[in-house]
Amino acid sequence: MDKQIKLEPDFSIPLNIVYEDKDVVVLNKQAGISIHPSINEPNKTLVNALIAKYPEIKNVGDDPIRPGIVHRLDKDTSGLLVVAKNQKTFEFLKKEWQEGKVVKKYLALIWGHPKNEKGEIVSELARSLKDFRKRMVIKSKKGQEIKGKLAITEYKVVKKFKNYSLIEVYPKTGRMHQIRVHFASLGHPVAGDKIYGKRKEKPKGLTRQFLHAFYLKFSLPDGPLAFEADLPADLSPVLTELPK
Repeated sequence: MDKQIKLEPDFSIPLNIVYEDKDVVVLNKQAGISIHPSINEPNKTLVNALIAKYPEIKNVGDDPIRPGIVHRLDKDTSGLLVVAKNQKTFEFLKKEWQEGKVVKKYLALIWGHPKNEKGEIVSELARSLKDFRKRMVIKSKKGQEIKGKLAITEYKVVKKFKNYSLIEVYPKTGRMHQIRVHFASLGHPVAGDKIYGKRKEKPKGLTRQFLHAFYLKFSLPDGPLAFEADLPADLSPVLTELPK
């Protein structure tokens, strides 16, 4: 743990618990909250709330500032997140993720209409050389030696609007900002994305990026578990206001 970060419990942050047993807790994360502390945001994160309610997870995991955290969602992304309550479960779930056995699905509203109504985006992603907050698609150039990590995103268009498309997204890998980077690289950034979206205008009523992790399926030693979470109250009205 970074010496500048002291992990403190925070009882003021609400947790929307979808499911809980002796091994895991599944949350429907609200937008606007980071998963774990950082130098720039040392508290008021989901982890601070988790250790307040579940102090036993404080020593679970690989990283002291990410206790119990097996996977992550961006700060302004809402949706389903599973947290391990003990080390045995953490190791089991970590292996499930590494072997690609976990199914995650997102709903995203993107600018414009993709050329293909369903498809797969495959590329390598790396940290941007110009902005440390961003990731970028690596494009082969003579003499370039930037190494990235393989990222694969499947998608299908669910509904078309005048200037937007609602899509269902299935990331087959779990790279940072993967969905946002991939669709921005196609010229169809996620609506409301402040980092990868180049347009200043946004749909009426949208206050953050339109990205929601609505489906999560994973296995525990006792068998598979699957969950769905409807679009939250800050996103669903946006669709009703969009011109067809």
